[in-house]
Amino acid sequence: MSERIDLNQPILQKNDALAAELRQRFADAGVYVLDLLASPGSGKTSTILATIDALRDEFNIAVIEGDIASSVDAEKIKAQGTAAVQINTGGACHLESAMIRRAVDVLDLDRLDLIIIENVGNLVCPTDFDLGENAKAMILSVPEGDDKPLKYPGVFQVSDAILLNKADTMEVFDFDEDAFRSSVQQLNPQVPLFKISATKGTGVDAWTEWLAERIREAQR
Repeated sequence: MSERIDLNQPILQKNDALAAELRQRFADAGVYVLDLLASPGSGKTSTILATIDALRDEFNIAVIEGDIASSVDAEKIKAQGTAAVQINTGGACHLESAMIRRAVDVLDLDRLDLIIIENVGNLVCPTDFDLGENAKAMILSVPEGDDKPLKYPGVFQVSDAILLNKADTMEVFDFDEDAFRSSVQQLNPQVPLFKISATKGTGVDAWTEWLAERIREAQR
């Protein structure tokens, strides 16, 4: 008789325990934390830059950048005058709470209102790992196709907001917006969906106002 051992369970339990500690630490400091999920090339960094540009007059913001390798995205954010901490996972397809704790230790939480975590580009692995965040948001870019909710339902189910980026290319890529919205609604009926073009600024105001209101609520 064989017995199956789930090796993921202790890993997730340890991760979640540390995430709970981080969540309390963020709450005590009055910092709102957003975990941003997306595939490579979806426009995560350009969306973060557009978000910072819209909110920087009201909130102090820092970014934690997760990548398998390189610090290219962190350097782009630092160039705009925003604090950024780079995490290189060395091959891991997601961030974990222990990684976030090390990154947070170099930030001055008392001077921050918002931390944006740019997770590793992946629509599967990051969904299972709590990072102590207040909310998860995911970006899907139009060129990726309208069928992604059917292929990767988990990330759509756990997201508190969904951003449909590169919306200006919808006709070029024959993206069926109605089919996409229908699939999303079946998976996550109450989730807000924002059509944006991050590099052009289209639709960004609606997204950032939604985020700003949640930050304000957390600080009350």
